[in-house]
Amino acid sequence: MAKRHPVSDIFGTYLPILVIVLFAIGPYIWTFASSITPEAELYRPDFRFFPEHPTSENYLRLFTKLNFTRNIFDSLIVALFTALLGLAITVPASYSFSRFKFKGRNPMLMQFLVINMFPIMLLIVPLFVMMKQIGIMDKHIALIAAYSTFTIPFSTWMLTSFFNAIPLDLDKAALIDGCSRIQAMYRVILPVAMPGIMSTGIYIFITAWNEYLYAAILTSSNVRTIPIALQNMIGEFSIEWGLLTAGGVLSALPVIILFFFIQKQLITGMTAGAVKG
Repeated sequence: MAKRHPVSDIFGTYLPILVIVLFAIGPYIWTFASSITPEAELYRPDFRFFPEHPTSENYLRLFTKLNFTRNIFDSLIVALFTALLGLAITVPASYSFSRFKFKGRNPMLMQFLVINMFPIMLLIVPLFVMMKQIGIMDKHIALIAAYSTFTIPFSTWMLTSFFNAIPLDLDKAALIDGCSRIQAMYRVILPVAMPGIMSTGIYIFITAWNEYLYAAILTSSNVRTIPIALQNMIGEFSIEWGLLTAGGVLSALPVIILFFFIQKQLITGMTAGAVKG
């Protein structure tokens, strides 16, 4: 094989990759730099990418004056329980769609996908009326139920495809060894499907963590998630850029930490529960 010239590698591979990476992480670096910039330096006429005098003032103001801890707590409760509820329903539902053949199976799966083609705004009015009647407005359960209406259908469709990729021989081997259908699912199939389950849980968590529209309509003062708190920093005549960027950095941290935390679990789940061929 002919050796490639180093210049070709630089301009043909490494430089384009570097440009793409910088383009992807550039806004995050800019947001972080703005969050540690003093208010007076944000509006200076000369351009500086990084502040001359970095400060943590914006972060301190978030927690001392705006009680941002409560916003993080509200978002964490809603996103975590939405993910748990979604997985509790999605995992057995997806397994059933993958392993059992019944009338209306394909139309139902297609319906789950079609639901996501419509804007979630269409559900706001009926959900608002229902929750007003039940008396759960401005509570965590209201957002958890609302987010489940559009995360569970797509998650079921997505996870069904992953279960379809797992050979049926694993189920048959477990049944021959004396497992019931439920035991075969939990002891054999779920360990193999763990990467897909993790990915589905991440999708639900991030969707609930970042959602703004339902949180703005179904909650007011008792529950206030991070997107609502960030929106309140944008006034009619002024914008608190320092607080806004600091809040944006903090809102992204849990998702980043989540990816690093479960990275090992994703790799482990690819081989867990497999049988010898």
